Amino acid sequence: MKLSMTLRYAGDPVKTIEQAAAMERVGVDVLWVAEAYGFDAPTLMGYLAARTDRVQIGSGILNVYSRTPALMAQTAAGLDAISGGRGMLGLGASGPQVIEGFHGVPYERPLARTRDVIEIVRQGLRREPLRYEGRTTTVPLPADRGTGLGKPLKLLTKPLRDSIPIYLAALGAKNVELAAELAEGWLPLFYLPERARETWGEAVEAGKARRDPERGALQVVAGGILAIGENRDELRDLARPHLALYVGGMGAKGRNFYNDLVRRYGFEKEAEQIQELYLSGRKAEAIAAVPDELIDMTNLIGPESFVRERIAAYRESGVTTLNLDPAGPDPVGAMEKVRGWL
Repeated sequence: MKLSMTLRYAGDPVKTIEQAAAMERVGVDVLWVAEAYGFDAPTLMGYLAARTDRVQIGSGILNVYSRTPALMAQTAAGLDAISGGRGMLGLGASGPQVIEGFHGVPYERPLARTRDVIEIVRQGLRREPLRYEGRTTTVPLPADRGTGLGKPLKLLTKPLRDSIPIYLAALGAKNVELAAELAEGWLPLFYLPERARETWGEAVEAGKARRDPERGALQVVAGGILAIGENRDELRDLARPHLALYVGGMGAKGRNFYNDLVRRYGFEKEAEQIQELYLSGRKAEAIAAVPDELIDMTNLIGPESFVRERIAAYRESGVTTLNLDPAGPDPVGAMEKVRGWL
């Protein structure tokens, strides 16, 4: 099992990347750079490439709406070149709150858009002239939608690799099916190992049935907040605001993918309460309403013995890369300890 970490997108990015370099020294295999609506990920990934030597660097994630597919291919090729072949491309549809509210782009046909982006990125990395007609993107642009002067172009510079691993963030059944079909890896958030098969099993198998065997086995990257210690009640409070934000505030009622997921896990009443409180402005109450069981089962928080049990549960459920967000006074030391347990 590999070990990875997602860099936080709040705070001083220089300090964050200095800490990330320390994570490389204690054995972390992959560093994911989030974007959301903070600093752009490619800039930070480029700086991270300059500050590290061995660790793989992935976007975690770039949304598929705010950049053209061709620019995605350029970004992936550029990162891979400056990092010496350590680039990885994490993609996702995000949600209407960010895509329409921040980027001002319609949140339309997320599955089709994701498929189009993946296909064009791979075509671009193979340095083929871009010719593609999909449900959301056509390259070159047809004459009736532009000047008629566009022509198929290939990347001007030669990529270091003609194929860069693509990881897809997905929670809904159709998105997960797409990840299992097309991507090298899958990035599920708030993954609960004991309920993964009943939640996503059918979707994963349906996608794998259409998967190109040459793509290899689907890699699964999942984990949560890491906090090791005996004072579990205090440590749980490190995860409570994060869950409340996503379950309660990341989307409107009826359009919150994280809330839907928690309901599928069996926390229907709790998910509804958290959302009601959060959307009405009662954030402190929403945070307090996050159940301990949900925290315990979707994170690695507690004494060493409990954390090691959770690692075993992730491994048994099929997770191939344990992705952690270390909290507490010594995040580097905590990751080093987990590295030794793997």
